[in-house]
Amino acid sequence: MKVALLTNEFPPEIYGGAGIHVKYLSRELQELCEVEARCFGLQNDTEKNLHALGFSPKIKAQPTDVRFNKILNPLDINLQWAASLPPVDVIHCHTWYSHFGGVLASRLLECPVILTTHSLEPHRPWKSEQLGEGGYAMSCWLERSAYETADGVIAVSEGMKRDVMKLYGVPEDRVQVIYNGIDPDFYTPTFDNAILAKYGIDPSKPFVLFVGRITRQKGISQLIDAIPHLAPGVQVVLCAGTPDTQELAEECKTKIATLQATREGVIWVQEMMQHSELRVLYSHATVFVTPSLYEPFGIINLEAMSCGTPVVGSAVGGIPEIIVDGKTGFLVPL
Repeated sequence: MKVALLTNEFPPEIYGGAGIHVKYLSRELQELCEVEARCFGLQNDTEKNLHALGFSPKIKAQPTDVRFNKILNPLDINLQWAASLPPVDVIHCHTWYSHFGGVLASRLLECPVILTTHSLEPHRPWKSEQLGEGGYAMSCWLERSAYETADGVIAVSEGMKRDVMKLYGVPEDRVQVIYNGIDPDFYTPTFDNAILAKYGIDPSKPFVLFVGRITRQKGISQLIDAIPHLAPGVQVVLCAGTPDTQELAEECKTKIATLQATREGVIWVQEMMQHSELRVLYSHATVFVTPSLYEPFGIINLEAMSCGTPVVGSAVGGIPEIIVDGKTGFLVPL
């Protein structure tokens, strides 16, 4: 059997939960079948049963709104994917960034197409800041068209299953729930004060840990606004980068700078951290927080919990399916 895996994120270019999911999925799939991965980037890797090929835009578009490139460039890459794929038995798409290419290739190669639901565009209206109003309308249309066409859908939580059925009218028998997973042999309690010192964290004081992209979805602005209410002496470590827009980056920078001027122990780590270091922060943290406004699953919660750290998360999306309120953490209604 041969599977085509279409995704914008693929190792080593990973910045979010969907990329982590694809990393582990591809690792396990290549033990079972041949995998043809197509992604955004410069990848050209072959190992065992896996061939990963990355692509970059070829068309030099000059739209009236430069933000439209964040739609046009993925469509360009999707066309290249469809043209590059050999005959396969099934196509598996991840996020709207891959939907156009997946549906197109499934028609050309006459094979089924499966979508994994990592998020849904209509539930992320703030994406219009990143894509422009027309670009956001386009991403919603691409997603809807793909779900109406797909032969099957994998939802990452029961909440996402309900949302897919309600938003796009997908019959229940075409949607299966398969939760995201992590490697529990890697995410184990791991302690190293040298790593804390590297990032300016005092190991003798408790700290709250946040890990996520700078996006409206992750609720980082609301978290920053709540920090003054924490007890004096509690540190806050914000591992936050990859902003959706420059305007959002500046907003976050201003908020954090204002907070740091009035409170000690607010540490902002902007660069992407190696997971070998991140698991150390998970392990040392007093509590891990996920203040998301929208979170279909929340794989970072599993990582923190696997390292033995309780989680406080918003009671949205798939988070209530991970956190057992009052036992493994606490849920906060929005």
